[in-house]
Amino acid sequence: MYFCPQDDFDLTRIAESGQCFRWEAQEDGGYRIPYRNSCLYIRDTGNGQFELDCSEEEFHALWRDYFDMDTDYSGIRARVDKLQDSFLYCAAQAEQGIRILRQDPWETLVSFIISQNRNIPAIRRSIDLLCRAAGEAREDRRGERYYAFPSPEGILKLGDAALDACRLGYRAKYVRAAAQRAAEGLFSAESLLETPEAETLSALTGLYGVGIKVASCVSLFGLHHLDAFPVDVWIRRVLEAEYPGGYPYELYSPYNGVYQQYMFAYCRRQR
Repeated sequence: MYFCPQDDFDLTRIAESGQCFRWEAQEDGGYRIPYRNSCLYIRDTGNGQFELDCSEEEFHALWRDYFDMDTDYSGIRARVDKLQDSFLYCAAQAEQGIRILRQDPWETLVSFIISQNRNIPAIRRSIDLLCRAAGEAREDRRGERYYAFPSPEGILKLGDAALDACRLGYRAKYVRAAAQRAAEGLFSAESLLETPEAETLSALTGLYGVGIKVASCVSLFGLHHLDAFPVDVWIRRVLEAEYPGGYPYELYSPYNGVYQQYMFAYCRRQR
């Protein structure tokens, strides 16, 4: 099918925004995106049109929500006053096309546990190894193999040596602990989707090895709490350089997480 979004939608900017680690770039400029029990091929054909290898029924049942197409991102950008906050205005305009994906909460939790103190290529490599070791092998619509993200039970079936082979380093014990809690029914990332932010962060930081930065990333990218505001080294630099008197969270609520993404992407491109 073909899709012509009427709002901000840039595949490359989303893929490089640091929120997702399993989008696979294709030789023709498109992406293969595994998500839950499905896998999508999508390509920008130009002139605002995108080619997808799914039916319209599947798109509206699954992928429209995944891409968060019912949120008005151009309207979110328009809330920033150029004279009042020239930096954020420039960042939002430059990074137009980023959307906050509605990703699987469990996958996002494990992915950001793995992400601690690592660069994106290393994160992607470890997640791919974990999926190959513990995820179910499947075929996409083009007959090519991919691996689903493993369930908590799938991760727990791996011995220590097999989990170490996924190059998780010290994070392996954090991943195993989260899988254990989830498998025993003591923790459910999905249950936090409608939970207030303070309670969400408390529940996530209660997991072994999960600090406030990882918890904030899971809240924003896995639970779609758009006001969550993860602070990493890039955002800390932005806050110090552009908001020495303090960042105006209340002014930009309830979309601080969206603005964080604009700032994060813009800062990285300026390095």
